[in-house]
Amino acid sequence: MTSRPQDIALGRTPEPDKSLGAIRAALVVSEDREAFDAGLRAVLDEVRVGLDLGMLNDFVHRWWISACDSVGDPEGRRRMHARARQILAEGAAHQGRPWREVLAERESRR
Repeated sequence: MTSRPQDIALGRTPEPDKSLGAIRAALVVSEDREAFDAGLRAVLDEVRVGLDLGMLNDFVHRWWISACDSVGDPEGRRRMHARARQILAEGAAHQGRPWREVLAERESRR
C-alpha cells in the first residue's frame, strides 16, 4: 500500500501500489480476484501475440481503480457484487418475457 502523509492525517485508507501483486492482494471480493486472474491471463496472451505493453498498462490501471475501491469500501464492493448477482438472477427469471411486462411488474411492487 502507498501511504501518503495526507491520507494518514485525514484517516483515509492508503491506496494499493500500482503493481499486479498489490492490486490482487487488495481485492477483497472473490469475484474480483477471479475476474482479475482471468483477465490477467487473457491480457498476457494478447501481449505475447501483439507485443503491445499498452494493453497491460491499461489492465493494471483499470484494476488499480477497482482495488482502490475495494480497499476504501470493502463492504460497498461486496454489496455491489450481491446486487449484480440479484440482477442477473432476476434477468434469468424474466428471460423471454416482453420488457414492458417486466417493467410494469416492477412498478407495481413499488
